[in-house]
Amino acid sequence: MVDIVKLGVRKHILLYGILGGILIAGLKAIEYRWLVVDHSVEIYGGLVAAVFAGLGVWLGLKLTRNTETVVVREVMVPAPVSFTLDEAKRLSLGITRRELEILQLIAAGLSNREIAERVHVSENTVKTHSSRVFDKLGARRRTQAVQVGKELRLIP
Repeated sequence: MVDIVKLGVRKHILLYGILGGILIAGLKAIEYRWLVVDHSVEIYGGLVAAVFAGLGVWLGLKLTRNTETVVVREVMVPAPVSFTLDEAKRLSLGITRRELEILQLIAAGLSNREIAERVHVSENTVKTHSSRVFDKLGARRRTQAVQVGKELRLIP
């Protein structure tokens, strides 16, 4: 993030340098001596005003930009005393028995490697099942998938 900001600052410094060079070349092209001798105070005042106006506009845009803030709050859902699987919900979401088993093992706190050893499949297969469950539940993380699974009564 800091590198991106430094890169943006470098671009702006380079842009101001190039614009300053163009301005100087333009002044040189039109009777520089007459312009500087007769109107030097106005030119320098105008240049300073233009630089500060440009800098002010740029800084104002940077500081007042609307940034989107995403707040994620995880809520612990207590397990019911007597759990019954909502089979209709599982079928409506299209979650297979193996995917449900993987979700239960994720809820138990096992890593992908431990799940693979327990169900006798490769770690990549566990990752595939996990990502499919995440997609079907609309979750981004393991904890979120477990939370949604509990809310939908797919796991205790």
